Amino acid sequence: MNTSITAASGIPVNVFATPEVAGNYAADEVLMRLELGRRARGHMTLGCPGGRSLRTTYAALARLAAVRGTDLRELHILMMDEYVRRDGSRWALCPADAHYSCLRFGEVEIRRVLNAGLPAGSHIPARNVHVPDPNSPQAYEALIERLGGIDLFLLASGATDGHVAFNPRGCAADARTRVVELSDDTRRDNLGTFPQFGEISQVPRYGVSVGPGTIAHHSRSALMMLLGAAKATALRRIVTATGFDADWPATVVIACADAQIVADTAAARDDAGTTHSDA
Repeated sequence: MNTSITAASGIPVNVFATPEVAGNYAADEVLMRLELGRRARGHMTLGCPGGRSLRTTYAALARLAAVRGTDLRELHILMMDEYVRRDGSRWALCPADAHYSCLRFGEVEIRRVLNAGLPAGSHIPARNVHVPDPNSPQAYEALIERLGGIDLFLLASGATDGHVAFNPRGCAADARTRVVELSDDTRRDNLGTFPQFGEISQVPRYGVSVGPGTIAHHSRSALMMLLGAAKATALRRIVTATGFDADWPATVVIACADAQIVADTAAARDDAGTTHSDA
């Protein structure tokens, strides 16, 4: 049995015993909303972060899609960000085979994982994994528009600064896809996400990222996943907020259509300042 938390914004919050059970729930929600997209437009769109928070969801999604025999040929995976570096007067994406590449994550840990249990004729094609172009970030907004929006934005929150994608504290609610300078807090979080980084000096300083405005404007639905004791502060900040708070950008979930929050009991410990009731 899961537990519900009352959020100040009215967004439903479901808390599960473990990250795996939370991932199973999230996977079912994902497939339901993707199917709605297929029926409406003939294709499906999923906004995806890299990193640790959604790994149990991606694994559960692969299992569930395999059991149901879901045809994912028309699924577009839109990664929310990517690391970039200066290249003269322009920007260059990090190498696609770099251990920290978000494009690599989308290919290896999302597309290939989802395809593994499906018949070959149902596979997501490699061309359907997208990252923003740092030299033409508005093109990503245009792509999302052409695809008819994002059926479901999967979201995660930075543990120490509330970043969502690469959006730092102080970013504007209406900011769209753009190149941003990563905060030191975000870069420190990435030391845990990508353990092959030996120290913070090895973490890139810049990235191209969808903005809060991108997420709120284009989302047909959104699911914020908060797992582990390290996300207790994030859960408290988000469930007590009544609107977007630039000091904790992950509160953008409040501005999204059909939004919900999923957590585990470690994140929802009593000192997170939440109100619990049996679901």
